[in-house]
Amino acid sequence: MTFEDAAGWFSLGCIFVGVVFFAAGTMGMLRFPDVYTRLHAMTKADNLGMGFVTLGLLPVAPGISDVFKLVLIWGFILMAGTTAAHLVAHAARHHDVAQDEGQRS
Repeated sequence: MTFEDAAGWFSLGCIFVGVVFFAAGTMGMLRFPDVYTRLHAMTKADNLGMGFVTLGLLPVAPGISDVFKLVLIWGFILMAGTTAAHLVAHAARHHDVAQDEGQRS
């Protein structure tokens, strides 16, 4: 196995794991009962998913400037997701959106 093969398989594995996290976050958003738990599912899963996708793209990046751009984009996505989730939760709290206390069957 050459280095290119190992890097390719590592990249493919990390990207696959990232897609699984994105899918899990989407399922959480669809199935959880209230806005707060949905936000939690989406932000955690998206942050991990994007981290794995970025990690998978780093070994196959053509140059160091591309690596820097990927990490910078990932950082911006982390900040944007966190800020958006905070604003949605703050608006929900401001409008007295209740947290679901009971269990759904």
